[in-house]
This record gives sequence, C-alpha cells and structure tokens, in this order.
Amino acid sequence: MLGAALLAASAVHAADWPTKPVRILVGAPPGGTADIVARLLAHALQRPLGQPVIVDYKSGAAGTIAVQSMLSAPRDGYTFLLIQKGIASEVPLAIKVSYDPFRDVVPIAQLTRQGLILVGNPTLPAKNLADLVSYIKANPGKLDYANFGIGLRGQTIGVQFNRLAGLETGAVSYKGSPPALQDVMGGQVPLMFDGPATSLPFIQSGKLRAYAVAFPSRISALPNVPTFAELGYAELNEVGWMGLWSAPGVPPAVAAKMREVTLSALQSPELRRRIQDLGMEIGTTATPDELAADVRASHERQGKLLRSMHFTAQ
Repeated sequence: MLGAALLAASAVHAADWPTKPVRILVGAPPGGTADIVARLLAHALQRPLGQPVIVDYKSGAAGTIAVQSMLSAPRDGYTFLLIQKGIASEVPLAIKVSYDPFRDVVPIAQLTRQGLILVGNPTLPAKNLADLVSYIKANPGKLDYANFGIGLRGQTIGVQFNRLAGLETGAVSYKGSPPALQDVMGGQVPLMFDGPATSLPFIQSGKLRAYAVAFPSRISALPNVPTFAELGYAELNEVGWMGLWSAPGVPPAVAAKMREVTLSALQSPELRRRIQDLGMEIGTTATPDELAADVRASHERQGKLLRSMHFTAQ
C-alpha cells in the first residue's frame, strides 16, 4: 500500500512538474564542450518544459564540486547534472571522493558519444599510425604523450597502447586538455590522446595530426581518420559519453519525464548537427539501467588497468 501511495504521489508531482525554472549543473568551465552541449540542450528543453532552463557552472576538482552541489540540492527534480560518465567510472579511481559513484549519481539520458583521438605535432616524421609505431620503436624512451589528468582515461589509454604495440613512451599529466594541447602544438610533448571537441579545430587547421580514434566506428567529423580497431588494436574502442544525471531520490515520474523530453530534444536536426560539428555523435536511447551498467563495466576496466600500474588514488 505504501509503495502504491508513493507512486501515485510521484505521478501527481510529475503532472505538475515543472512549475519553476529547472537548473542544469555543468561540471566544467564556460566555453568548453560540456558548456556548449548544456546550452544547446537548455535551449531545446525550454519549450517542452514551459519553464526557463538555467545552466549553472560548478567547475573544479575534476567535476566533483558539481556532484556535491547536486547532492546538496533538494531532491525535487529541479536540479540535474550534465557531465561525462568519467565522473563515476574514472574520477573516483583517480582521486578520493566523498560520493558513491554507483548510488549518488543516477544517469537519466545519454547525450553524446565520443572516443579519444591520438594526435601529434605535425612536425613528427610519422604520417600514419604504422609509421608512428615504427618511429617510437626506433627511439625507445625518447617520446612522451600528454594527458588531461593523472589516473584518467587520457593517461591509461596511453599505457594500453604501449602494451599492445610494444612501445616505451612516458606520460606527462596536465590539468585539463587546453594546456596539454598547447604543449603538443608547441613541440614540448609530441603526442596526446584527447577528446574530439578540444582537438578537432586544431586537426582541421593543420596544427595537429590525427593518427587514429579510439571508438567503435569512424567519427563523422573526421571520416578519413581510421579507428584503432581498423589498424589492429581492437581493445582501444572505449566509448566515452556525456550524460544528464540526477541525485537519488528524485521522483521517478519526474526523472522519466525529464528523460523523455531530453531524448526528444536530441532528435532536433540543428542540435544533432551542432553535436557532430564538435566531433561527437548523438547519444543513444540506452535506458538508465543500461547506462548504469556501462558505467560500472567501465569502472571495473579502468580499475583493473590502474591496479596493473600500481596507481594509488590521490
């Protein structure tokens, strides 16, 4: 009886929701990929929701500040979080966090999908991945790759590539992609695994060379760049995705309605085009349970890799 009463109350709440502005927290600073996606989504949601959708930046501490802000807000369906799945699958393994990645961040919908791209300074003599492998082997221990954070996927995929290809490259960690990319373009560090949204403009302008993308298929923004799987490295195909999340305890019917309008908004041709222009693909309609299972599987793979590196959370 109590369960039925709670479901009925949730349904009534969803029928009235929203009656005030909805807030989307972004765990990244203005101007970045998450910001662009958040503003596109907020604009697309305002008409179906009938209320303003406010983008609220809570950057810092690898996105954990945004998580804490969401968890401290009322669980009434007016505060959501837009962030990469790494907030649950990677960050808790790299740094000590105060939230449970499997209970405190609940996926609502997948917004975008992307894979990391291996990019290099265009002055490198290697024009393709096979040439690059040969060049690194001919210069063991002399080449490094930059990454956007210690213990995160941008570092560990380099370790995987080293092992699969039999290479010896070192890792140089930065606080985010922009400073790392600047050093790659400046020649201080020759290589980097980076997300498409930040590296794509420099690839297109010729300031970076793209060797391969770690994704199940080629991405539409770089149709001539092969996947690692095509080149013999089938294990390098991890799908990263950006999602809309909620705290636990949000009325289920409200979360379901937010998911419904979000998935509908993602069908907009203009929004889809803008997402693809960023080097990403539009998200799938995977259910919250399927997304949660993917997060856990990624967390387990990343944890296994970090343990093999004898990595300890900072």
